[in-house]
Amino acid sequence: MTEPAATPVVHVVDDDPGVRRALSLLLESNGLDVHGHDSAEAFLASYDPARPGCLVLDVRMPTMSGLELQHELKRREITIPIIFLTGHGDVPMAAQAFRAGAVDFLEKPFEAEQLLARIDDAVKRDLRNREKAIQKRQARACYERLTPREREVMALVVEGKSNKEIARLLDVSHRTIDVHRARVMEKMRVRTLPQLVDKAVLCGLHDPA
Repeated sequence: MTEPAATPVVHVVDDDPGVRRALSLLLESNGLDVHGHDSAEAFLASYDPARPGCLVLDVRMPTMSGLELQHELKRREITIPIIFLTGHGDVPMAAQAFRAGAVDFLEKPFEAEQLLARIDDAVKRDLRNREKAIQKRQARACYERLTPREREVMALVVEGKSNKEIARLLDVSHRTIDVHRARVMEKMRVRTLPQLVDKAVLCGLHDPA
């Protein structure tokens, strides 16, 4: 069971009021919920991490630049997708932003359809990331309910060991492993081995490679 998602919001951060107004009108006319901010600081002060969405961010702004905001978000472990708006001379900055994890960038002037398509992709990415984060929290909560012995059994099961092999490794009876394995499956809320492996991956306990 997943947590209900709030309505996505597009944050537009640009110190130029004309640009903010034009972008807001464009996005709202296409059915998007838009929050405009005249500075990076204003965005940080009002940002609600519970709301999914994306950030449309001008690279060059006074006091805190777009790149500096990107670094601050990373420091705070905020993973909102960022679409940078850049001028003709800002391509090297855009490359730096990409290396730091930006989703996309558009060079001004750009077509409205381009921006709308990039925003759609960014919002979908954020929704996927949030869903995966929820799944990770749920898997970890299940794992925390396991006893130390059940965690040992789970690790060996996920490695592909049979119940007979696990019994020999842990020096217990086959029947004991059957019981532990059944409890692991129940507590992890799975019915099949592939589902258990998926939960182990979500918990960071298993590398699928």
